[in-house]
Amino acid sequence: MAAIRFLILDVDGVMTDGYVTYTSSGEELKSFNIKDGAGIKYWRRSGHGAGIITGRTSDIVKRRAAELGIEYVEMDAKAKLPAFERMIDAAGVTMDEVAMIGDDLLDLPIIRRVGLGIAVADAVAEVREAAHWTTTLPGGRGAIREAIERILKAQGRWDAIMERYLV
Repeated sequence: MAAIRFLILDVDGVMTDGYVTYTSSGEELKSFNIKDGAGIKYWRRSGHGAGIITGRTSDIVKRRAAELGIEYVEMDAKAKLPAFERMIDAAGVTMDEVAMIGDDLLDLPIIRRVGLGIAVADAVAEVREAAHWTTTLPGGRGAIREAIERILKAQGRWDAIMERYLV
């Protein structure tokens, strides 16, 4: 975990609980976990990069990425591997420096290649089996925060985050 400096996130089922709600006018609604968002901010504050790769397209995801300072966003990625390759090239990182949090079969090609493949607790069996480890929390319910804290603690960076709040 010491080498990890870039985090890639799936959206539906990882950043959200996987549910998509449509209003009567056809607008799409998604809910994001505030603790996950705080974890992403801690990750960025630690000097690490982040990206989103999702198979769907959503203005809500663009907005959430901007709020959290996630600089790389690939949407409508029906095959995620080409999007992943573009992203790590643009970010200037190697596969060994990347962690990916996923939940479904589209995430498998990346999870199998990165330095740290992470499955959320409610990921499909194939993703849990391929991942290096699985969170105890489900997607959209704190799994991202759990993963970020674990990585930052392993890197000895968590205490610096905590100092800000122990005043």
